[in-house]
Amino acid sequence: MSMTDPVADFLTRLRNAAKAQHHDVTIPSSKLKRELARILAEQGYIEGWEVRPPEPGRPGERLTVTLKYTSERRPVITGMQRVSRPGQRTYVDHAHIPRIQGGMGTAIISTSKGVMTGHEARRQGIGGEVVARVW
Repeated sequence: MSMTDPVADFLTRLRNAAKAQHHDVTIPSSKLKRELARILAEQGYIEGWEVRPPEPGRPGERLTVTLKYTSERRPVITGMQRVSRPGQRTYVDHAHIPRIQGGMGTAIISTSKGVMTGHEARRQGIGGEVVARVW
């Protein structure tokens, strides 16, 4: 199976795992996915994440994300959306970074200074590619 959009795959796997109330989900790792996991953890959307060594006979490290639920066993992440896609990239300058759910959500921006939240990018006055929105 060829993977045209690993980030969309990452978001979909998290979404599906949360819907099925899994404790964690393991996905092929990449630098960008690790950055996304780091931001999701910092923003309190997930419990945590770790990179695991490749399984015997399978290439590449794996990323295990531990999902977070409310006391009512509802996923903390209520929605995730891929914004910039391989076929249609979305770039913004710092003045046009989207506010998600009236500031309750998080825009994840890939900038020249690394992957950060929209809030952080706005604060630093830098724009970039809008990777995803989470709320």
